[in-house]
Amino acid sequence: MLRRLYDWTLAKAAHPHALWWLAVFAFLEASFFPVPPHPLLGLMCLAEPRKAVRFAAVATLGSVAGGLLGYAIGYFAYEAFGDALLRALGLAESFPKAACYLREYGAEIIIVKGATPIPFKLITITAGFIGMNLLVFLGASLISRSISFMIVGVLFRMFGAPIKAVIDKHLGKVTIAFVALVIAGFLAITLLGGGGENASEKCDMAASATAG
Repeated sequence: MLRRLYDWTLAKAAHPHALWWLAVFAFLEASFFPVPPHPLLGLMCLAEPRKAVRFAAVATLGSVAGGLLGYAIGYFAYEAFGDALLRALGLAESFPKAACYLREYGAEIIIVKGATPIPFKLITITAGFIGMNLLVFLGASLISRSISFMIVGVLFRMFGAPIKAVIDKHLGKVTIAFVALVIAGFLAITLLGGGGENASEKCDMAASATAG
């Protein structure tokens, strides 16, 4: 099923209204859709490198708007269908730990996690469930989603179509390296402030207790 969804997503890159499809996919993926918009974004940037940053901006704004839907699901309807949604997506076991980290670290964890392959929908639904400050959530989401999509947009805008081979081969490494720097800085701050190790142990225990 996921493969069919993936192929269907790629087919939308050739659609006359591809920009709208990109916004829709980014919106839905931030709350419940299982296929990320990055393949569609990459193909659109490949077709028109001069508009790559614009495409990335649309994906960013669509994803942040979709994050609000995820937040609303967690805040207003977690018991009604939010829990069932996470189970259907295979994210239920990660929920307790995500909730713990969001309570402990707030915006920082959204920035770090939102810029990685970890499903953003898990973060948005969890943030709503714990009642995270909405403005803080929006600000952190904007930063994390900008990192995620602008890497693609800026590379295509700077280097054009030839960058595709490089992206296919090394984008994962570039993203991991960038996120590693963010995490390193974040860990340095938390360790200097104290409580970083305690928070990690606390969240691991929360996850283990729920699993048990």
